[in-house]
Amino acid sequence: MEFFFAILFSLFSIVDPPGAIPVYVALTAGRPRPERNKIALMTSVYFMLILVSFFLAGTYILSFFGITVHALRIAGGLTLMISGFALMSGRFNKERGFDKNAEKQSQERTDVAFSPMAMPMLSGPGSISYLITQYSQHPDWGQRAMIVAAIVAVAFLVWMCLRVAPFLFRVFGTGGLNAIARIMGFIVIAIGVQFIVDGLVHLVQEMN
Repeated sequence: MEFFFAILFSLFSIVDPPGAIPVYVALTAGRPRPERNKIALMTSVYFMLILVSFFLAGTYILSFFGITVHALRIAGGLTLMISGFALMSGRFNKERGFDKNAEKQSQERTDVAFSPMAMPMLSGPGSISYLITQYSQHPDWGQRAMIVAAIVAVAFLVWMCLRVAPFLFRVFGTGGLNAIARIMGFIVIAIGVQFIVDGLVHLVQEMN
C-alpha cells in the first residue's frame, strides 16, 4: 500500500486538481447544477481514460520514435520543473495553454469536459511523462495494476474537487487556491529534479 500511496500523492501533486477549480468555475458559470455535475463527472472519466491509455501504450510510443526511457526521464523532469515553477508563480493556466482567449472560446462551447478540462488542464505532458516512466520502471504487473488504481483514485479526487468547486472557491478564494498550488508546485519541482538525476545517473552508467 505504501507504493500505491506514493504514486497517488505524486500524481495528485502533478495534476493539481485544486488548481483547475477557478477555470472550472469560470467555464460553468451560469449553467444549471445538473449540467455542472455532469461536466465534473465526464471530466474525471476523460482524465482517467487519457492517463490509463498513455500509461499502457507509452513504451510503444517511445519505441516507435526511438526515444529511450532515460531521455524521457530527463525530458519529463524538465517538464515537471517547468510546471512546478508555473504553479509557484501563479502562471499554471497560462503554462498549459489556457489564457484569456482560450477561456473565452471555451465558454462559447457546450461541452468543456474533454477540452480544455480533461486535456490540457488536468492531463498534461508532466503527468503523462511521469506515468510512462513509472510503467518502464516497474515491469511487475502487480505494481502496474496499483499504478492504474492510483490513476482511478486521482480521477475520483478530481471529480470530488470539481463537484464541490463552487463551494471551495467561495471558502478559499483565489488566494487560498494559489497558496495550495504553491505547495504543490514545490513538490512537483522536487519530483522533476529527482527524475533528471535518475535519468542522468542511468545514462552515465550505460555509457560506462
